[in-house]
Amino acid sequence: MKNEATCPAPVVESSRRDFLRLATGAALMSAFPMSTGAWAAGSDKPEKEEVRIGFIPLTDCASVVMASVMGFDKKHGVKIVPTKEASWAGVRDKLVNGELDAAHVLYGLIYGVQLGIGGPKKDMNVLMTLNNNGQAITLSNQLKDKGVTDGASLAKLVAKKEREYTFAQTFPTGTHAMWLYYWLAAQGINPFKDVKTIVVPPPQMVANMRVGNMDGFCVGEPWNNRAIVDNIGFTATTTQDIWVDHPEKVLGTTTDWVAKYPNTARAVTAAIIEAGQWIDASLANKQKTADTIAAKAYVNTDSDVIVARMLGRYANGLGKTWDDKNAMKFYNDGAVSFPYLSDGMWFMTQHKRWGLLKDHPDYLAVAKKVNRIDIYKEAATAAKAAVPKSEMRESKLVDGVVWNGKDPAKYADGFKIKI
Repeated sequence: MKNEATCPAPVVESSRRDFLRLATGAALMSAFPMSTGAWAAGSDKPEKEEVRIGFIPLTDCASVVMASVMGFDKKHGVKIVPTKEASWAGVRDKLVNGELDAAHVLYGLIYGVQLGIGGPKKDMNVLMTLNNNGQAITLSNQLKDKGVTDGASLAKLVAKKEREYTFAQTFPTGTHAMWLYYWLAAQGINPFKDVKTIVVPPPQMVANMRVGNMDGFCVGEPWNNRAIVDNIGFTATTTQDIWVDHPEKVLGTTTDWVAKYPNTARAVTAAIIEAGQWIDASLANKQKTADTIAAKAYVNTDSDVIVARMLGRYANGLGKTWDDKNAMKFYNDGAVSFPYLSDGMWFMTQHKRWGLLKDHPDYLAVAKKVNRIDIYKEAATAAKAAVPKSEMRESKLVDGVVWNGKDPAKYADGFKIKI
């Protein structure tokens, strides 16, 4: 059902009505001074002013939470209500059935639902990328006791076939699964033949490793650092070492929701872009963010565990410490938040590589349908955010293979280790 505010007003003769119409438009412009002006519907007022956004307890939920806490949402005429969820499968189901308006969600989960793999099939949209980098692969101290300190030594141990080794990721089509599979394969380990992989929700990773349910896991922070602090594991690699400035979580929703509430979609996106700008602006802002999201209502762990890797102050649990300039980013002059078509396409290439997709999709057509660059550009204008010149980007991953989106089918089929 269309909201009356989205329907074009009838042409009228009365000069009084013309005056009132113009006055109303001026009032709206005053209320939302950051907007680009009158949109196609004649008003940029959000159709839905309270927006429920689901999140999983991870450091990269920060821009959604801070958009609400710091009032960036109010600036754009909406109220963001962050809603803590227990698992990615739960987030998926609540997005699909409408219990959530949008969510801090795994990039690959949105594409999985779009393509009907890993759950129900429904048309989905990515409004923006929430962050780059900031995940890791943690291995257990039991592996360390066997001489494993990195991917090469892990491959040697797995090749001995002394027992079955188990690795956890957070969702079958999600980012953590893809980073884990990609890294294992880059070491010569087939993630579907040489080891066992299981699904575990992010906040439960550390507890499961503590009791021996897995030998390694890939998850977002702060749970990799938590494993080190709790002395149960070490960081074998960060995901930014697998792919510098890789896409990670997105602001995801259904296509139906965006069609029904386009102004709301733009307003929420603008608010979260501004929150990302604010987080990245200073170390003090990152400290405040860590202190905020450490609360029980959000990530529910010690602030110090969160802030260390937010600031790029890494320790791997093996005695190595370093400052990582490629730590988690939320804005980076607009390069983070822009929903590059090539990013969405990459996840589909990996879904095909690992047998989740039987056939090659029309990679570019699907990405153009899912990634709402039109909404993003309007939101970026409202937030005074920079917009990259190209909708595609090029990167070299840990195995030396270059991804640029130019021939996705050839890329997907070109890996030595695949299903």
